[in-house]
Amino acid sequence: MPKRYSTARGREFGERLRAAIAQAGMTSRQLADLLCWQEAKVSDMVNGKGGITTLELAVVLGICRVPEPEREYLLSLFPATELNGWWQPHGKRAPVRSHTARTNLAAAKTLVSWQPHAIPDLLRTTDYARGVLAASATVPTTELDERLRALHEMQELLRNGLDCTFYIHEFALELQVGGREGHIAQLQHLMRMAAWRKIRILIVPAAAGAHAGMAGPFTQLTFPKYQPLIWTMTENSSLFVEEEHAVEGYEAVVQALDAISLDEDQSLKWISRRCVRLQESDGAEDVIREDEDEPFPPL
Repeated sequence: MPKRYSTARGREFGERLRAAIAQAGMTSRQLADLLCWQEAKVSDMVNGKGGITTLELAVVLGICRVPEPEREYLLSLFPATELNGWWQPHGKRAPVRSHTARTNLAAAKTLVSWQPHAIPDLLRTTDYARGVLAASATVPTTELDERLRALHEMQELLRNGLDCTFYIHEFALELQVGGREGHIAQLQHLMRMAAWRKIRILIVPAAAGAHAGMAGPFTQLTFPKYQPLIWTMTENSSLFVEEEHAVEGYEAVVQALDAISLDEDQSLKWISRRCVRLQESDGAEDVIREDEDEPFPPL
């Protein structure tokens, strides 16, 4: 069966509109009766299939008593629900919660993640994530706890049967975040996550040299009913790529990374050996640093 035409904008519009109707204490049938519409028209509206005018949408939002910020957002989003691709500038920093990312992650069937620099968000321990956030130049300390809660909410979506493959470069695994104990705990967490039936962790070894993923990290999502998309993030913007040929380009990158990565067993053994080496060091690096004739100057 061919995939139904759908866009990230359209899915977010429908999801937020459904939430507004539910928060008003109504069902689709009750709303249809109130507006003297066929229930199918409400269904098309909340599934991003159109069939309504901007004025009719405004009436629905008024009936549901949608707060002004959300009302204005939905009215601005409505004319663009059929557009492919969505660049979202965030100002100085990314929002605490990405509604678009969460909506698409919750609907996805498979996830493929590539991370050359750090542990993927969905596999991070609380201490590792806190360390990354604390090092940010734009995230205020007052937001740390709420951002961690938002991350945990996203991580819970892994329990929904999402089939995940995580490609992680060796350098990302070597990066110490949260001190040696935090580093060990993060690697041990990866080993536990790798035991999940629908999670594959594959390491791209440094010995592979130059590789197809050097342009940066990304996440590919596929859906049971919709076309796939690519999600990338920068310091202060998000991009959801949906154009067919662009997605195919990222799929080629995934295939190239798969060709050079360690397999699941080899990757797990690599992580296990790294954990053992860290545990055996037990502060040895600090002793070596104290004995150096020419220590690094203080920062």
